[in-house]
Amino acid sequence: MITLILIGLLGGLITAVSPCILPVLPVVFLAGGPGGPGGSSGPGAASGPDGRTGQAGQAGAEPRPGPSPGESPGGDVLVAEPVPARQAPNRRPYAVVAGLVLSFSFFTLLGVTIISALGLPDDILRYVGLVMLVLIGLSLVFPPVERLLERPFARIPQRQVNKEGSAFFLGLGLGLLYVPCAGPVLAAITVAGARGELSLGIVALTVSFAVGTALPLLVFALAGRRVAERIGAFRKRARGLRIVAGCLMMALALALAFNVTDAIQRSLPDYTSAAQKKVEDNSVARQKLSGLYDDSNKELSRCADGVDELRSCGQAPPIAGISKWLNTPGGQPVDLKKERGKVVLIDFWTYSCINCQRSLPHIEAWNRAYKSAGLEIIGVHSPEFAFEKNASNVADQSRKLGVTYPVALDNKLTTWDNYRNRFWPAKYLIDAKGTVRYFKFGEGQYAQTENLIRTLLKQANPNVQLPPKTGQKDTQLTKDRTPETYLSNLRISGYVGDPLLQDKPKAYRFASDIPVNSLSLDGTWTAGYQYFTAGDHARLAFTYRAKNANVVLAGKGSVTVLVDGKAVKTIQVEGTPTLHRLVDDGTARTAHLELRFTPGIQAYSFTFG
Repeated sequence: MITLILIGLLGGLITAVSPCILPVLPVVFLAGGPGGPGGSSGPGAASGPDGRTGQAGQAGAEPRPGPSPGESPGGDVLVAEPVPARQAPNRRPYAVVAGLVLSFSFFTLLGVTIISALGLPDDILRYVGLVMLVLIGLSLVFPPVERLLERPFARIPQRQVNKEGSAFFLGLGLGLLYVPCAGPVLAAITVAGARGELSLGIVALTVSFAVGTALPLLVFALAGRRVAERIGAFRKRARGLRIVAGCLMMALALALAFNVTDAIQRSLPDYTSAAQKKVEDNSVARQKLSGLYDDSNKELSRCADGVDELRSCGQAPPIAGISKWLNTPGGQPVDLKKERGKVVLIDFWTYSCINCQRSLPHIEAWNRAYKSAGLEIIGVHSPEFAFEKNASNVADQSRKLGVTYPVALDNKLTTWDNYRNRFWPAKYLIDAKGTVRYFKFGEGQYAQTENLIRTLLKQANPNVQLPPKTGQKDTQLTKDRTPETYLSNLRISGYVGDPLLQDKPKAYRFASDIPVNSLSLDGTWTAGYQYFTAGDHARLAFTYRAKNANVVLAGKGSVTVLVDGKAVKTIQVEGTPTLHRLVDDGTARTAHLELRFTPGIQAYSFTFG
């Protein structure tokens, strides 16, 4: 039990400093200062007749008969210096973190059971959290709303506890919106909660994980309080800061509602993945976490995560307990037994998982390249949170993320259990005889996985003609084809024209000469590390040699495509980074490509085939 608690505590600490925590950090920081909920309104705070803020003259209000200390025998009253009221300690950081941990832990374990028992929509908790965040924002802008939120705490005798009521309320709302990066620890907690199988070990794991998550968040909130206390401008402008904080919280609620924060998280590297695997996926952790469940399909343990070889790991478990299928004719299920003779890749994912989102373009590229050669890809959508069970949400996000292969909605986590899975994302390779030969947890090792796919396809059909590798240059076109080009201020190659200005808007002019395998900018652009953002009158010219040209775009707007000066299409862009085909010719040729962007479009990279 102690080992399980330590695994949960360390897993929570790592999760709390991962990129997935970013959306809640600004709110946690603001909650600690005067701009946070329950904070003082500054100089305008009410004071009683005795001059003490909020005391209403109650202290020393009753006259006392006869002489007393401070009164002369003749009845003359000696006037004492007024004693300043002691300022109550600011406990808002503790209140908001306590509320977040309490609601996250409770609803992760029991949310699915409660929702099912009451017959409520699967995403009700997410919407409740968004409404709570909006209410907190309104309370910071409009004091009567704050008093309304504090009313449930009014019966508690301690005045300071009353003042922290809205901060605790904020924490409860954030706990419903908190979507941490999932590793084996959170996966074990989520699966147990979804199945309603709560043991002492699961409860201990959940509590320790929540405490581990809370510690870095509390440090961040206390830092916000410290900054507010040290800088006089915060105290003098407390009312204005509260209004700004309220507007920011409402803006965050809007961004979370439309998944705007996902793009920010995807752009950051997963810098905690190595530490997470050392803590949560070592031999001791695997034994402890696997011990929470049964021993079915133990043959899968013959495979090891990400090894560069094919092993025999038992027959592939069935895809079972599926509530709905997407991207299949008439919504019909895919039966693994009927896929014998084909190589099957099963990808466990969930749409709010940033790690999953980053892996999807690679999987979709394999689907396009190898489907005709005998590869069948099946996405098993195993929800981490209740709102991810909503079929329309999954269908909408699958479309936006560019997923075209079959997707099974594993809402009861039956298939997840069948494969003894512990990670989002996780990929399992199954050969033509139905045997699991390889699996990979998490992101990365895409070239290795693709090599093993090609090996299995050759084993299934020695005469199959495989296309060039998606992640490497086509050897026959290496000298002729334009290489992949990243629109990154540190990684770009073949750029000609005005010097790039990092991370700031700048007006550019096309270079007078743009040779083959080179690009140039015109109009206003912001050149960032991950992508370039189009501004007013933004254009991009690229002289390339290839059969087809593609670009990864995100944002909302349109891009007009011109080839050799002739407009050929207009691309409508909306949502997350998606690969768009610009040109598709029968043979390789040299051409001049020009793209005209509406402001706000993000361009990530060009690929050529």
